[in-house]
Amino acid sequence: MRIRHTAAVIAVAGLALSACSSSSTDAKPKTSTTATSKVTQKQKDDALAAAGIPKEPTGAKRAQLLRALAAANPDTVKYEDKAVDAARNQCSALNDTGVNRIDWLASQRFTYKDVTTTEAQGKQINQALKGLGFCKV
Repeated sequence: MRIRHTAAVIAVAGLALSACSSSSTDAKPKTSTTATSKVTQKQKDDALAAAGIPKEPTGAKRAQLLRALAAANPDTVKYEDKAVDAARNQCSALNDTGVNRIDWLASQRFTYKDVTTTEAQGKQINQALKGLGFCKV
C-alpha cells in the first residue's frame, strides 16, 4: 500500500513540474494569417431557420407566446427570457420529424432554476407552440 501512495505522489509531482516548465516558443502568442469574416445578421437568421429555430418574438407575439406557455405551466414564464429561449429551441425539435420523446424534451427545456416542468406540461407546451404556429420558420 505504501508503494502505491509513493508512486502516486511521484506521478503527481512529475506532472506538476512538467506543467511549470515552458519553452520560449510556448510564450509567443499565435497569430493567424487569415482574416476572419464577420457573419451578417441575415446569415445568422438563415442558419437559425435552417435549424428550425424561429426569430425571437417581440411585442404582441412575445406576449401571446408567454400567455400560451403560462397556460401550460405558470412557472415557466417566471423568467420570461428563459421561457422564450426554451420555446425557440423547442421548435428545433418540433420541426425535426426524427426526434423522439418530444414531450419529455419540452419538460427538460422548460425546467430551469426553481421551475420544474412535467412531461404532461411539456405536452401542453408543444400543443401551444403548434397551435400558435410559433415554430413555423
